[in-house]
Amino acid sequence: MRKNRHISFKDLVRENKRELLGDQEAMERIEKKLEEKHTKKA
Repeated sequence: MRKNRHISFKDLVRENKRELLGDQEAMERIEKKLEEKHTKKA
């Protein structure tokens, strides 16, 4: 019998991807922050 508590890494990644794809605004905010950091360093 499988333990339901233990979730495989693949399932975890798939779940995170689904959440991020659903939250497009959050993704855009993260991308802007990353771009700002890179432009400051350059």
